[in-house]
Amino acid sequence: MPEWTKRSTYAYELPEELIAQTPVSPRSASRMLCLNRETGEITHHHFYDLLSFLRPGDLLVMNDSRVLPARLYGEKVENGTGIEFLLLKPVEEKVWEIICKPAKKAKPGTRFRFGDGKLEAEVLAATEDGGRLVRFFCEGNLYGVLDEIGQMPLPPYITEKLTDKERYQTVYAKELGSSAAPTAGLHFTPEILAALPEKGIKTAFVTLHVGLGTFRPVKEDDIRNHHMHIEHYSIPKMTADLIRDTKEKGGRVIAVGTTSCRTLEGAVQAHGEICACDGDTGIFIYPPYTFQCIDGLLTNFHLPESTLIMLVSAFAGYEHTMQAYQTAVSERYRFFSFGDAMLIL
Repeated sequence: MPEWTKRSTYAYELPEELIAQTPVSPRSASRMLCLNRETGEITHHHFYDLLSFLRPGDLLVMNDSRVLPARLYGEKVENGTGIEFLLLKPVEEKVWEIICKPAKKAKPGTRFRFGDGKLEAEVLAATEDGGRLVRFFCEGNLYGVLDEIGQMPLPPYITEKLTDKERYQTVYAKELGSSAAPTAGLHFTPEILAALPEKGIKTAFVTLHVGLGTFRPVKEDDIRNHHMHIEHYSIPKMTADLIRDTKEKGGRVIAVGTTSCRTLEGAVQAHGEICACDGDTGIFIYPPYTFQCIDGLLTNFHLPESTLIMLVSAFAGYEHTMQAYQTAVSERYRFFSFGDAMLIL
């Protein structure tokens, strides 16, 4: 088995105290490790220095998906037994696929209530992977009720309560549907976004609704046997046109986050080029991989042995990536969703 196909190849030691539990304030005060993917050179900066690394004619492509407050705490209507729901995806109007704890309490026909009765749910069936299919009952729009009583579905490694739900949204989040935030975008502020066009740097948006599969560990020793999760994406015509125009004029297309990267590379894989499109992607990027669209990547620091660190290794080179991670640990960078940034050019 080649080294790059072994899951253990992507392991590294991370002290628990470096897992960021809360976001920094302001957003742009996070640190930013910059990695030259050709030479492996590493320099240390802050996110508010971002513009000094960008050139007129560059294009930043961002994921404008908005996180659904998809975690609900409630009780069984029959006897008040506690339950936790995590909404995964809609199947039809007010019918959703969910996972719940404790699942054994959620048999078909069981009803639950949330938010002092503002929302009720009936379990319709069990799913193949242990989840549930449920129908919700509420007055008016379900999304509005979720926004009122739902909690942000923070990753399992974040144990502190989030006091401001908007801190787990990017400032440009618009399209509701993600189960987790596209976290590379959390560092942007309105001021940085406003400064980009003044320097001749363009922005464009794609939508990829991040699923909880992004946190699913790779269990196969040979990563080629890993079953990748499927996520829905869309690329508007304006974005496709901007990408093609940027390429033709010699600018760089820089993906803000692995989700934007997977959207663009997945679209090229599906259609042979960047075009206005929407669909589902299960693209799994790991070394060696020839990137068809992006020239740069802005991302956070990812879990050991995760599909995300494998993607970064494919883009920056395995040796450069692991050296950067070792450096980030020794320099006490903050890791994962609320952690610091990494710019790879």
